[in-house]
Amino acid sequence: MPNADALHIIDAAGKVLAPGFIDVHTHIEGTIAKVPLGDNFIFDGVTTVVTGNCGGSKTDLESWFSELEQIGLGLNVASLVGHNSVRAKVMGSQDRPATPQELAKMKELIATAMKAGAVGFSTGLIYVPGTYADSDEVVALAQAAAEYGGVYATHMRDEGEHVIEAIEEAIRVGREADMPVEISHFKIDNKKLWGDSVKTLALVEQARAGGVDVVVDQYPYDRSSTSLNIWLPSWALAGGRKRIKERLQDAATRAKIMKEMGEMLDAKGFADYSFAMVAGFGPDPSIDGKTISEINQLRGRPKTRANEILTVLEIINQGGAQMVYHSMSMDDVERIMRYPNTAVASDGGTRVFGQGRPHPRSYGTNARVLGVFVRERKVLRLEDAIRKMTSLPARRFGFTDRGEIRVGLAADLVLFDPDQVADRATFADPHHYSTGFDLVLVNGASAVEDGKLTGNRTGKILRHAHDSTD
Repeated sequence: MPNADALHIIDAAGKVLAPGFIDVHTHIEGTIAKVPLGDNFIFDGVTTVVTGNCGGSKTDLESWFSELEQIGLGLNVASLVGHNSVRAKVMGSQDRPATPQELAKMKELIATAMKAGAVGFSTGLIYVPGTYADSDEVVALAQAAAEYGGVYATHMRDEGEHVIEAIEEAIRVGREADMPVEISHFKIDNKKLWGDSVKTLALVEQARAGGVDVVVDQYPYDRSSTSLNIWLPSWALAGGRKRIKERLQDAATRAKIMKEMGEMLDAKGFADYSFAMVAGFGPDPSIDGKTISEINQLRGRPKTRANEILTVLEIINQGGAQMVYHSMSMDDVERIMRYPNTAVASDGGTRVFGQGRPHPRSYGTNARVLGVFVRERKVLRLEDAIRKMTSLPARRFGFTDRGEIRVGLAADLVLFDPDQVADRATFADPHHYSTGFDLVLVNGASAVEDGKLTGNRTGKILRHAHDSTD
């Protein structure tokens, strides 16, 4: 290149330069210290993650942020403050409404987290103890975050049989707390309701037309991942592991639990647990990658629903397991992906390479969108996909210096070959990094160069600059 005076020249012919991808729905609290470079995210083009989702976060964000800064990060990190974590700190896992005093304590914790730089308030309303809170509690706590300009991010109370009511609750929180809403991993996870994304998306659009700023996020898979405990009735989870064991040891209570578990299967349109695969079970990793139906057979039991429920209860009694659930329709996935106000998000975490059988979304979310849904299936145009990974999430969470390529903004950049980018992680063999992202810059320094990690730790904590006068 004539007259070039750069120290480093990169040949980008035939490639796409995009802003670094922003993953607005992650869970990195438990593993980022083990994988501070964020390898699996960086190799997937992600330069910024938002954690603290689904109601689970660190409650002392100031201390945690300081710890991460001392470790040094390979990517940028922002965090929400989680309802479940705050409620557990104040009330434990009790199944009852909060008293006025307890509500005041939770508001104080949320305000402290917002002052420390939290970008908003998250709920996980299918999880203990958040599931025991009514809508009034959620609104009141969301208002505490709204005072500091925060976003309300919600894993809704239901994503199947009662999904309409759950969306309406999320909209109510946004309206009454006067704050933007992010509905997490938007989906239809009930086999009986496949196709109802037409209705749920219409409800979101109706809310937007009515003045509530609602957007959604989504991972590009038809399988979800969460705890096995969600298959117990919520009342049976109150009080923690000791109380769960006591209930399972009581014959009458166990029979009631088993009956309700069968009803839950019926409500979701499943005859058995063949759709539920173990992703990680500490006491016996040999069952990782196997479905509950397969594990039941390995234990020598006839293939009946009652026996499979017993197998579920045995695993829960030993501490529970992380699961992958094949409960969604690809038609719904593609329809939600086409919706203009859907951001791409993994719902994944930083992964210790080779450990467990996690959902492949932690490794391949963005590459899968670009390789499968843009290049192969042509569900999205490339430009639309990039927007869903960059400027849309940046605007939602107030990252005013990221999400676009402009002079003066942070130099978070991704260079990739649109004809070659691909996800390699599968459900059977998830520990594979994405390929095709030849160069990834985080705050102006290369995190990936020529397809290899550089080891640079130029990531930053992105603290929300709140606008409260408090």
